[in-house]
Amino acid sequence: MGLYDHYLALRFRLDETAAPQHIALVITERDLLEQGAYDTLSKFIQWAFEYGAERITISVSVLDEAVVPTLSRELRSLDAPREIEVREPGDTERATAPIQVNIGLGGKREFAEVVRSLAEEVDAGDLDPEDIDGTEVEQRLVFPSEPDLVIKTGAERLSDFMIWQSVYAELYFTDVNWRDFRKRDFLRALRDYKDRQRRFGR
Repeated sequence: MGLYDHYLALRFRLDETAAPQHIALVITERDLLEQGAYDTLSKFIQWAFEYGAERITISVSVLDEAVVPTLSRELRSLDAPREIEVREPGDTERATAPIQVNIGLGGKREFAEVVRSLAEEVDAGDLDPEDIDGTEVEQRLVFPSEPDLVIKTGAERLSDFMIWQSVYAELYFTDVNWRDFRKRDFLRALRDYKDRQRRFGR
């Protein structure tokens, strides 16, 4: 780690403001085609836990679902210090592991599945429409945990990412492409997070 990285790390540690407990990363399938992309992802995970995160969500947007099995295989075998769970389009099982990977399961599709399941329970007489609230929705989400900080590399759009869960998250966009993402870029995101005053919609 270079001198500037040490400086950023020191500033982070001296700041008593709470660090993000849940960090989400949004990248694309093209990002993972770059040489060294998975090594960078392993490092990102290590950095996040090193600086206080308890949960990490990695969202990989895909244009062609034919690549999902390949990405899933690679991401399941990622070198990581804690358990990884991967979810793909069509998956409805809730993710609970410290590291959660979403491959092509967009927020619209996830939310549509929740609405479908609620409608089926109402139709079957198992749920009163008057009882449907935010809690009922959250109980059916594949990725129920709300991120504190969402990092998006390369572009200022979230690619249909966790529509429900990220409503109060702090969003950090960087022009740095994933292939060039370094520890200093991660530390800059943390510094930016700590400099903000979170309002949670208020």
